[in-house]
Amino acid sequence: MPDNLIVTISPHIRSEDNISRMMLDVIIALSLNILVSICFYSWRAFSLILTCIVFSISTEVISQKIMKKKGTVSDFSAVVTGLLLGFCLPPSLPLWIAAIGSIFSILVGKQIFGGLGHNPFNPALVGRAFLQVSWPLQMSTWISPFDGITTATPLTIDKLNLPGVIPSYEELFLGSYAGSLGETSVIALLLGAGYLLLRKRIKLYIPISYIFTVVIIAAILNKDVLFHVLSGGLILGAFFMAADPVTSPLTDKGKLIFGAGCGLLTMIIRFRGGFPEGVCYSILIMNMLTPFIDKITRTKKFGVVGQTR
Repeated sequence: MPDNLIVTISPHIRSEDNISRMMLDVIIALSLNILVSICFYSWRAFSLILTCIVFSISTEVISQKIMKKKGTVSDFSAVVTGLLLGFCLPPSLPLWIAAIGSIFSILVGKQIFGGLGHNPFNPALVGRAFLQVSWPLQMSTWISPFDGITTATPLTIDKLNLPGVIPSYEELFLGSYAGSLGETSVIALLLGAGYLLLRKRIKLYIPISYIFTVVIIAAILNKDVLFHVLSGGLILGAFFMAADPVTSPLTDKGKLIFGAGCGLLTMIIRFRGGFPEGVCYSILIMNMLTPFIDKITRTKKFGVVGQTR
């Protein structure tokens, strides 16, 4: 039989892509944001990011050895988890708290479920939520870029009607205002997201439906639409966390529902919740609903009426 007629089992489409390449692309996409963070907060940013990455990698290595599992640190997923967690934290956060958050992210957010691919929740957001409820004061203390003066974030000023000047749209776009380490520079995040789109690492279904829902709700409530899009962790969450292929729905319709749910919950928390920001908890809640969304959006089997797969 000719070689081109040999019948083999699937998969028949081969690709050089693997987890390591995907994670490296995410790191490359976030590299500009790393530089911007260091520019804004100098050694604070560098030490916080480094602490989160080092403790994330160490926790993964040690936990896998204890559980006698094959080491997967070379896939760079622990690096991405540490990097994203660092971006979600206040620049003034003590390093020992960041270290605990990194350990929690890997152990409880990832390894306890069986490792990468089995975790139902975004590990970095699991760590961030844990730190928020454990050290609320430290997680709510913000400093302004360059001078390090303690101040409030724009969302906090708006929500609580605090004295202070809300940054201009230009400042919000560039990121020169108080906020989490890597969530403020919209331009850096969008350039990174553009790289992931060119590399076909993410699809726009979740980010677009997420942001569009925020826009619609802000418009209905007669709020400043652009302010709510550019402020807080919306762009970081929409493109780099909500769009995580492991913890989001599989179908395109499911992705649209998932993104819309994130947007709705984000705005509910911003306007009615106890926190000025709702990106973290909205994504975690929708992560929990992902299996249900996958179930109700399953495609039908070809040629079979009334059944789904």
